[in-house]
Amino acid sequence: MAKAKTQFICQNCGTVHTRWAGKCEGCGEWNTIVEEDPMGGIGGGPGKTPKKGRAVTLTSLSGEIEEAPRIPTGMAELDRATGGGFVRGSAVLIGGDPGIGKSTLLMQAAAALSRRGHRIVYVSGEEAVAQVRLRAQRLGAADTDVLLAAETNVEDILATISEGKRPDLVIIDSIQTLWSDTADSAPGTVTQVRTGVQAMIRFAKQTGATMVLVGHVTKEGQIAGPRVVEHMVDAVLYFEGDRGHHYRILRTVKNRFGPTDEIGVFEMSDRGLREVSNPSELFLGERNEKAPGAAVFAGIEGTRPVLVEVQALVAATSLGTPRRAVVGWDSSRLAMILAVLEAHCGVRLGQHDVYLNVAGGYRIREPAADMAIAAALVSSLAGLALPADCVYFGEVSLSGAVRPVAYTGQRLKEAEKLGFSAAVFPAASSDLPKGSAGKWTEVDSLPDLVARIAGSRLKAPADQEDA
Repeated sequence: MAKAKTQFICQNCGTVHTRWAGKCEGCGEWNTIVEEDPMGGIGGGPGKTPKKGRAVTLTSLSGEIEEAPRIPTGMAELDRATGGGFVRGSAVLIGGDPGIGKSTLLMQAAAALSRRGHRIVYVSGEEAVAQVRLRAQRLGAADTDVLLAAETNVEDILATISEGKRPDLVIIDSIQTLWSDTADSAPGTVTQVRTGVQAMIRFAKQTGATMVLVGHVTKEGQIAGPRVVEHMVDAVLYFEGDRGHHYRILRTVKNRFGPTDEIGVFEMSDRGLREVSNPSELFLGERNEKAPGAAVFAGIEGTRPVLVEVQALVAATSLGTPRRAVVGWDSSRLAMILAVLEAHCGVRLGQHDVYLNVAGGYRIREPAADMAIAAALVSSLAGLALPADCVYFGEVSLSGAVRPVAYTGQRLKEAEKLGFSAAVFPAASSDLPKGSAGKWTEVDSLPDLVARIAGSRLKAPADQEDA
């Protein structure tokens, strides 16, 4: 009898190894490789003979296109992130740090859909029924018709939701707790998670029910369990936020039925999550307009313009190696901006510590923030406050040139709506709004921006004498 073969699979990235090792070659993590039986899982087992396939119907690319039927939740920020609501028959994966508010968000969404007449099933694998009821009472959702169960076995869950009327939405909280009888490994392993997710997606496609799966994230901010889960589902949403701040961001990183990089903004309170229709006011609510080193960046998240304050502190240091500390932005990009300022603008920062922070715990992901970062650094070094009614955006190249960015018109319109009357942006920008009363300053290079900031410092004494 042939000896049964085993595989060693990394529980972080899903890489298959022929033997055990302390470090995974795929992701570089230590002590994440676990021995698993490859014959377990769906379709596994000895003695299985290949099944003859059946021919499928081939069609052309042309033909009628039906818009995917959606289930709007009535929560504007959640509907914005999902592209207009949950699509029937789709699988949605929501990830986030433990305690960030994933279960709270889904409980409020389930209650909102239940009040609209939809049949909702909430399956909890981490909490008992009594614990989920306590949360529902706190959120004001106990009076709805949401069906609740506490179960982790995949076959039992499928048998339960298959009985009676088909549910419109099924919430599984969370995928790391699922286990199946067809897989011979512990719950939370790659084989178990993949098997459970495959079964749930198959049920969603066959019945037309929407499946929402909750997944925890690792310390790197990625979905725990295999990354292959993200490729299996139709949409991936990340629920982000800093526990030191009261706001939360629902960010779309994958969506087969809508736009990606869309965000929904919520504010955490003792009664659950409250929608924030204008996130710019939230991020700019506590500005110190007279402090040097602060610049307002006009950014874009998906299709939504967001204004956020960037704070910089440049201080002389006695250390041999100056310190660079960044919160809310890419540290490598900060090093590039510092190099461009020193090489092309004559701004010497080699003997200074540099601290950079994005106000409100918000994280900037687009390169259009380069000009705002540079303005904040020069302002802090010169000790001169930037104009309080001005926004900055533009990408800086290694040659010191300022490159135009997309959605210029939307950025400027959002700034005017919030009371900003001036803007500094690249000279070659297009899509400029017509009939605007704002004061626009177009710059070709980063030295031009530095010269304007230094020139405003020279004008300050004369203005004070006239006053």
